[in-house]
Amino acid sequence: MILPSLQEAGTPEWRPIKYSLFPPLGLATLAAYLDSGDNVELVDQHVETLKLDDEPDLVIIQVYITSASRAYAIADHYRAKGCYVCLGGLHVTSLPEEAALHADSIFLGPGEETFPQFLDDFRMGVAQSRYFSSVRTLEKLPPIRRDLIKREKYLVPNSIVVTRGCPYHCTFCYKDAFFEGGKSFYTQRVDDALAEIDRLPGKHLYFLDDHLLGDPRFAKALFDGMKGMGRLFQGASTVNAILKGDLIERAADAGMRSVFIGFESLGNNSLAFSNKQQNIGRDYDKVIRRLDDLGIKINASFVFGLDGDTPDVFDQTVDWAVSKGITTSTFHIATPYPSTEYYRQMQAQGRLMTNNWDLYDTRNVVFEPKGMTQEQLKSGYERAYQDFYSWKNIYRSSQQHANLNQRFRHFAYSSGWKKMEPVWNYAIQSGLLEKMRKVLEITLDGKQKEARSDDVHTLQRE
Repeated sequence: MILPSLQEAGTPEWRPIKYSLFPPLGLATLAAYLDSGDNVELVDQHVETLKLDDEPDLVIIQVYITSASRAYAIADHYRAKGCYVCLGGLHVTSLPEEAALHADSIFLGPGEETFPQFLDDFRMGVAQSRYFSSVRTLEKLPPIRRDLIKREKYLVPNSIVVTRGCPYHCTFCYKDAFFEGGKSFYTQRVDDALAEIDRLPGKHLYFLDDHLLGDPRFAKALFDGMKGMGRLFQGASTVNAILKGDLIERAADAGMRSVFIGFESLGNNSLAFSNKQQNIGRDYDKVIRRLDDLGIKINASFVFGLDGDTPDVFDQTVDWAVSKGITTSTFHIATPYPSTEYYRQMQAQGRLMTNNWDLYDTRNVVFEPKGMTQEQLKSGYERAYQDFYSWKNIYRSSQQHANLNQRFRHFAYSSGWKKMEPVWNYAIQSGLLEKMRKVLEITLDGKQKEARSDDVHTLQRE
C-alpha cells in the first residue's frame, strides 16, 4: 500500500515537517479489511524511500491531484512486472477514465464498502475493473491497522477521522465529486469513535475530519465522552458551528486547543461566488472572541483569486488576521479542481490555462482570474505568507490576546511552525520527532480561561 509523495517533494517549496505531520490513515483504514495471514507493507513516500524491486501480488496506491503523475508512474512500473494494481482516492474519483489507463481496478468514492468487496473478488479471481461506492456507513468499521504506521516518523501519529465528508457544498471543494451517489456526510457510532480514541497512546490527537462539529448531536456525545480522558486535540470547524449553542465550549472542556477554520474570504461577494453559505453574514469577530475566551488557537484558511477579489485583498486579509490575533494562517490560490463546480465554471468561461495537474497545488495560478492579473495573484499570495509570518507580525498578533499566557503560547506556536525549519529538519533526520511532540503538547496545553456560565448563556442567545 503506497502513498506517493506530492509533486513538490524535492523542490525549493518542500518543507519536510509539513509532510511528517500525519501518517496515511486512509490506507491504514483499508488495511484493516485484509486477512490476518496477509503480508502487507504500508509505505509513505513523504517520509521514507519507496523501493521498487519487489513483486507483490497486489499494489494499492492512493492518488491526490499533485501526486497523480508520480502515482501513475509507480502503477505502470508494477503492472509491467505483472502485479495487480489498484488506484483510489480523490483524483481517481474525479477523473476515472484517466486513472483507469494505469490500473487493473479503480475505486470511486470512499472505500469502506468497496474495498472488502474487491478483496473477496480478487481472492476468487473475478476482480472488477471499477468499484463504485454507494452505501455510506461506518458501522462495524474494523480497528485501523495502526501497527503498519511508523509512529516515529510523524509529529502527529495520533491522527483520527470519526466522520466522513461535510454537510456543505462549496463550489471549489472536491467533496461533492468524491461522495457523489451516496451520503456526503456521515459519522461513526460514538462508542466506536471513543473506543478508537482509547486505543491511541499518548495525550495529543488530531481530528482530520472536514468538519468535526458538523453533526451537533454526534459531536456533543463525542465531547462528553472524551471529557476526563485527559486528551489534547486539534480539529476543524465552520464559522457558524462555533457560533451555535455551547458545542465549542464542550469541545474545549474535552481538550480542544486549536481549530482549523475556513474563513476563506472577508468579502461577501467572494463567499457568495464560492457558495460559502456557512460564512455569509456571520460575525467573524464574535467567533474569534469566543475561541479566545476558551483558550483555543485558530488556524485560519484563506483563498485568494475568487471572483470578487481585487489586488487589495492580500494586504487587507493579512492586516485583519494579524489584528485579530489569528495564531496561524494557511493561504491558497483559488484552484479549480477537476469535477468540481468551480472547474466546470472556469472551463465553460474559457478561463482554464492548463490541465497539468502538477500545478494544481494552490500555489500556482492555473486559471485566468477576474479581478486581477495572474502575476498580481501569484505575487500577492507569496507576499501574504511573508507578511503574516514576519517576526513583527507574529509578535503583533500574539499581543492581541488579553491573557499573558496565551500571548506567549501564540508566539511560540506560530514562530515554531514557520521560523524553525532547521530545527524541524534536524529533528526529522535525527529521529527526534517524539521529543518535539512533547514540546507541541506543552505549547498547546495552556490553562484555558473559564467562561462564566452567564457569559455562555449570553453567547447562546446571540
